[in-house]
Amino acid sequence: MAPVLVTGATGRVGRLVVDELLGAGVPVRALTRRPAEAGLPAEVDVIEGDLTVPESLDAGLQGVGAVFLVWTAPFNTAPAVVGRLATRTRRVVFLSAPFRTPHPFFQQPNPMARLYADIEQLITDSSLESTFIRPGMFASNALFWWAPAIRDGDVIRWPYGAAETAPIDERDVGAVAARALYEDGHAGGDYVLTGSESLSQAEQVSIIGDVIGRPTRFEELTPDEFRRETAETWPPAAVDMLLAAWGATMGRPAYMTSTVFDVVGSPPRTFRQWVADHAAAFLPGRALDEA
Repeated sequence: MAPVLVTGATGRVGRLVVDELLGAGVPVRALTRRPAEAGLPAEVDVIEGDLTVPESLDAGLQGVGAVFLVWTAPFNTAPAVVGRLATRTRRVVFLSAPFRTPHPFFQQPNPMARLYADIEQLITDSSLESTFIRPGMFASNALFWWAPAIRDGDVIRWPYGAAETAPIDERDVGAVAARALYEDGHAGGDYVLTGSESLSQAEQVSIIGDVIGRPTRFEELTPDEFRRETAETWPPAAVDMLLAAWGATMGRPAYMTSTVFDVVGSPPRTFRQWVADHAAAFLPGRALDEA
């Protein structure tokens, strides 16, 4: 079996794609700018490369059957990178976003949407067999948004508590991406991935408290209050994007798909299951990188 080249192999999705491929017996080659720091399993062939230097991909692309593409660079080198993929492999699975999905949550201004759309067009115009993977809201956002306050026993001060999303476990994203990389029948696939539950943000916080056995308190913030509280730590564009998305979905259930089940054959993990598997991150005295 030809190896699969995984870009972004140390990221929160790429690392799980590596695990899924190894579990299926697929040889894995990982592209990273710093091989000595990759920390990947010994059976992974770690290759140095950088998306901003297209020629640095050549060694990693030798003899591969498919590429998992995670774009983490400016657009200007994308045409050369996609061109190299098209002449050296036949299949690419691109980690994108659900910006084409007709639900107000995904239709708010997003600076990344244009980048993803332009890269998708390059891939579509090439000779590559392609699959686009479009995960919705990641369950792991709870680690970055709420875990510090929950560990400290503080109230969760957050806007749009009633806004509903369908958090997707990254392990399910990795499982779908891996199937598209090593199975036939996924060419042309446009896979929007969500969890199977529409949960308000306040409900998600409550589930975390229930799972770890420490009741959580949710305090509603106005958008302006949230902007002030995140002014020194969050990019303003990201804050505006999230506020617009949460506000647009108020009063509507989250958009949900059956794609994980359709591709993998089992339902996506619930948010409660994700919390149970990451409970240590919400407990006192545990830093995020220790959990």
